[in-house]
Amino acid sequence: MSTNDISDAAIPGLPRRLAAIFYDSWLIVALWVLGAAVDVALHAAAGMTEESSRLPLQIYLTACPFVFFGWFWTHGGQTLGMRAWRLKLLDEHGNPVTWKQSTIRVAGAYLSTFALGLGYLWMLFDRDGRTWHDSLSKTRLVLLSRN
Repeated sequence: MSTNDISDAAIPGLPRRLAAIFYDSWLIVALWVLGAAVDVALHAAAGMTEESSRLPLQIYLTACPFVFFGWFWTHGGQTLGMRAWRLKLLDEHGNPVTWKQSTIRVAGAYLSTFALGLGYLWMLFDRDGRTWHDSLSKTRLVLLSRN
Protein backbone atom coordinates (compact mmCIF):
# COMPACT_ATOMS: atom_id res chain seq x y z
CA MET A 1 0.00 0.00 0.00
CA SER A 2 1.56 3.28 -1.01
CA THR A 3 1.17 6.75 0.45
CA ASN A 4 -1.61 7.55 -2.02
CA ASP A 5 -3.58 4.45 -1.11
CA ILE A 6 -3.69 5.06 2.64
CA SER A 7 -5.88 8.16 2.37
CA ASP A 8 -8.44 6.11 0.46
CA ALA A 9 -8.22 3.04 2.72
CA ALA A 10 -11.31 2.07 4.69
CA ILE A 11 -11.14 2.66 8.43
CA PRO A 12 -12.10 -0.44 10.41
CA GLY A 13 -14.87 -0.02 12.95
CA LEU A 14 -14.65 -0.62 16.66
CA PRO A 15 -16.32 -4.08 16.60
CA ARG A 16 -13.78 -5.37 14.06
CA ARG A 17 -10.89 -3.99 16.11
CA LEU A 18 -12.26 -5.58 19.28
CA ALA A 19 -12.70 -8.91 17.51
CA ALA A 20 -9.04 -8.90 16.45
CA ILE A 21 -8.03 -7.99 20.01
CA PHE A 22 -10.12 -10.90 21.31
CA TYR A 23 -8.34 -13.34 18.97
CA ASP A 24 -4.89 -12.01 19.84
CA SER A 25 -5.68 -12.00 23.56
CA TRP A 26 -5.96 -15.79 23.49
CA LEU A 27 -2.49 -16.02 21.98
CA ILE A 28 -1.05 -13.69 24.62
CA VAL A 29 -2.74 -15.71 27.39
CA ALA A 30 -1.24 -18.90 25.93
CA LEU A 31 2.23 -17.32 26.04
CA TRP A 32 1.63 -16.22 29.63
CA VAL A 33 0.51 -19.73 30.67
CA LEU A 34 3.57 -21.22 28.99
CA GLY A 35 5.86 -18.78 30.82
CA ALA A 36 4.17 -19.44 34.14
CA ALA A 37 4.46 -23.21 33.63
CA VAL A 38 8.19 -22.87 32.89
CA ASP A 39 8.61 -20.66 35.97
CA VAL A 40 6.83 -23.18 38.20
CA ALA A 41 8.88 -26.06 36.77
CA LEU A 42 12.17 -24.19 37.28
CA HIS A 43 11.25 -23.25 40.84
CA ALA A 44 10.26 -26.86 41.59
CA ALA A 45 13.44 -28.27 40.06
CA ALA A 46 15.58 -25.87 42.06
CA GLY A 47 13.64 -26.55 45.27
CA MET A 48 12.68 -22.90 45.61
CA THR A 49 9.86 -21.77 47.87
CA GLU A 50 6.94 -19.47 47.09
CA GLU A 51 8.89 -16.60 48.63
CA SER A 52 11.50 -16.93 45.88
CA SER A 53 11.77 -14.10 43.42
CA ARG A 54 9.21 -14.01 40.66
CA LEU A 55 10.89 -11.04 38.99
CA PRO A 56 11.90 -13.00 35.87
CA LEU A 57 8.30 -14.16 35.44
CA GLN A 58 6.99 -10.63 35.97
CA ILE A 59 9.39 -9.28 33.36
CA TYR A 60 8.34 -12.04 30.95
CA LEU A 61 4.62 -11.38 31.48
CA THR A 62 5.13 -7.65 30.91
CA ALA A 63 7.35 -8.11 27.85
CA CYS A 64 5.12 -10.67 26.09
CA PRO A 65 2.61 -8.22 24.57
CA PHE A 66 5.37 -5.82 23.50
CA VAL A 67 7.36 -8.57 21.77
CA PHE A 68 4.30 -10.34 20.34
CA PHE A 69 2.73 -7.25 18.79
CA GLY A 70 6.07 -5.65 17.94
CA TRP A 71 7.25 -8.66 15.98
CA PHE A 72 4.02 -9.09 14.02
CA TRP A 73 3.57 -5.38 13.34
CA THR A 74 7.15 -4.92 12.14
CA HIS A 75 6.97 -8.11 10.03
CA GLY A 76 3.97 -7.57 7.80
CA GLY A 77 1.78 -5.25 9.87
CA GLN A 78 -0.65 -7.95 10.98
CA THR A 79 -1.10 -10.20 13.99
CA LEU A 80 -3.02 -13.44 13.56
CA GLY A 81 -6.20 -11.79 14.83
CA MET A 82 -5.69 -8.89 12.43
CA ARG A 83 -5.29 -11.31 9.52
CA ALA A 84 -8.57 -13.00 10.40
CA TRP A 85 -10.36 -9.63 10.45
CA ARG A 86 -8.49 -8.15 7.45
CA LEU A 87 -6.77 -5.37 9.40
CA LYS A 88 -3.31 -4.02 8.73
CA LEU A 89 -1.20 -1.58 10.71
CA LEU A 90 0.73 1.08 8.83
CA ASP A 91 2.35 4.35 9.74
CA GLU A 92 0.65 7.63 8.83
CA HIS A 93 2.27 7.56 5.39
CA GLY A 94 1.35 3.99 4.48
CA ASN A 95 4.73 2.50 5.37
CA PRO A 96 5.52 -0.43 7.69
CA VAL A 97 5.76 0.47 11.38
CA THR A 98 8.99 0.53 13.34
CA TRP A 99 9.79 -1.12 16.66
CA LYS A 100 9.63 2.30 18.30
CA GLN A 101 6.13 2.90 16.94
CA SER A 102 4.95 -0.56 17.95
CA THR A 103 6.30 -0.11 21.49
CA ILE A 104 4.55 3.26 21.81
CA ARG A 105 1.38 1.72 20.37
CA VAL A 106 1.30 -1.16 22.88
CA ALA A 107 1.95 1.23 25.79
CA GLY A 108 -0.76 3.53 24.40
CA ALA A 109 -3.18 0.60 24.11
CA TYR A 110 -2.62 -0.14 27.80
CA LEU A 111 -3.39 3.51 28.53
CA SER A 112 -6.50 3.31 26.32
CA THR A 113 -7.67 0.22 28.17
CA PHE A 114 -6.86 1.36 31.71
CA ALA A 115 -8.81 4.59 31.08
CA LEU A 116 -11.94 2.41 31.05
CA GLY A 117 -11.67 1.91 27.29
CA LEU A 118 -11.94 5.61 26.52
CA GLY A 119 -8.87 5.45 24.28
CA TYR A 120 -10.70 2.99 22.05
CA LEU A 121 -14.02 4.83 22.17
CA TRP A 122 -12.19 7.97 21.08
CA MET A 123 -12.25 6.63 17.52
CA LEU A 124 -16.01 7.20 17.46
CA PHE A 125 -15.38 10.94 17.84
CA ASP A 126 -12.11 11.37 15.92
CA ARG A 127 -12.72 12.51 12.33
CA ASP A 128 -10.06 10.07 11.10
CA GLY A 129 -11.31 7.18 13.26
CA ARG A 130 -8.11 7.05 15.34
CA THR A 131 -7.73 5.69 18.86
CA TRP A 132 -5.39 7.23 21.41
CA HIS A 133 -2.71 4.67 20.62
CA ASP A 134 -3.07 5.35 16.86
CA SER A 135 -2.37 9.03 17.51
CA LEU A 136 0.44 8.47 20.03
CA SER A 137 2.32 6.05 17.76
CA LYS A 138 1.55 7.88 14.51
CA THR A 139 0.06 4.69 13.07
CA ARG A 140 -3.20 3.76 11.43
CA LEU A 141 -5.25 0.60 11.07
CA VAL A 142 -6.71 0.01 7.64
CA LEU A 143 -9.28 -2.47 6.44
CA LEU A 144 -7.98 -4.66 3.63
CA SER A 145 -10.26 -5.56 0.74
CA ARG A 146 -11.40 -9.12 0.21
CA ASN A 147 -9.36 -11.01 -2.35
